[in-house]
Amino acid sequence: MEGIGAALIDIDGVLTVSWKALPGAVEAMERLRAAGLPLLLVTNTTSRTRAAVAGRLAREGFPVGADDILTAPTATAAYLRAHHPDARCLLISSGEIAADLAGVRLVGEEAEAAGRSAPEVIVLGGAGPEFGYPALNRAFRHLQRGARLVAMHRNLYWRTADGFALDTGAFLPGLEQAAGVTATVTGKPSPAFFDTALAHLGVPASQALMIGDDIESDVLAAQRRRITGVLVKTGKYLPQAHRAADGTPDRVLDSFADLPGLLGI
Repeated sequence: MEGIGAALIDIDGVLTVSWKALPGAVEAMERLRAAGLPLLLVTNTTSRTRAAVAGRLAREGFPVGADDILTAPTATAAYLRAHHPDARCLLISSGEIAADLAGVRLVGEEAEAAGRSAPEVIVLGGAGPEFGYPALNRAFRHLQRGARLVAMHRNLYWRTADGFALDTGAFLPGLEQAAGVTATVTGKPSPAFFDTALAHLGVPASQALMIGDDIESDVLAAQRRRITGVLVKTGKYLPQAHRAADGTPDRVLDSFADLPGLLGI
């Protein structure tokens, strides 16, 4: 494949599953690094900060640092600083990601219980035990009162070592419909997320490649930004989802380990 000057790479399901390296993934990334290809890991992971993600990947042997990673929380922080500066934000998310939400004014139940102003923005991260009825119903009531809704992604599920697990996209549509609102999505498949990634790498879309295991959020979303899309058959890949998709990936590989061969590296 000619004309590729940089690669955007999803993490979960492409490089790792439950933070364990997939076969051949470390070696493939080492080959890309040795060839001098600029890389950016782009992930909707919301359970860890960029620094924590980089540390976990490094322990698996991947040659990456925090500056090589763009997460949905960091993209969300940039969006909130630009569009809702100093707004009171209620975060519902599984995992400790506050460190990646620099400049965002987070409020909790304590502030409201003390009689302070209600949240102005509801921010949904990754799903987990925190997405129980009390939290979602509380968010619903704030949305009814005029709060804005921001979601880091719409992923329906992800793959863990124990199988598939539900994610935010399994809850978000019901919340939107009940409250009569539409969420602003800041992670993949948001066009702004891909534009931020391209700006970080300093390459035009025509020279970039996106490799992921989610045909909709990773691959087809990238292709809509004129980025070459490569789908891998690892992670959350399902043949039926591939067949039912409303578009066709530019390339399909068995795994990330095959990417250097596709690029002639």
